Amino acid sequence: MKEVLHPGDIIKIEKVKHLVLVVSKDFFNQTGEIIGCPIFAGGEPGALHIIIETEWIKGYVQCEKLALLDLNVRGFSKIGKISMPDIINITDAIQGIFDYI
Repeated sequence: MKEVLHPGDIIKIEKVKHLVLVVSKDFFNQTGEIIGCPIFAGGEPGALHIIIETEWIKGYVQCEKLALLDLNVRGFSKIGKISMPDIINITDAIQGIFDYI
């Protein structure tokens, strides 16, 4: 049985170039699918390009590039986790994409 992922987990997925930040909640992730955003090594900070840094990973989460990823059919490994304040900042940015005026 595969590991259940949590919001803020950073994973490497087979045949996916960039690292992925898990942004979906635990109840969704239990299905083996996640919603994630790519992490790019370079970039410019902005409202939807949020910098993250761990001991081993530094990059920009591109919040507008949300993707549903089925980890039931892909191999993956968890390689890190971001802090709760970073998770909140990123999920607020994602929510902002869908907010109405």
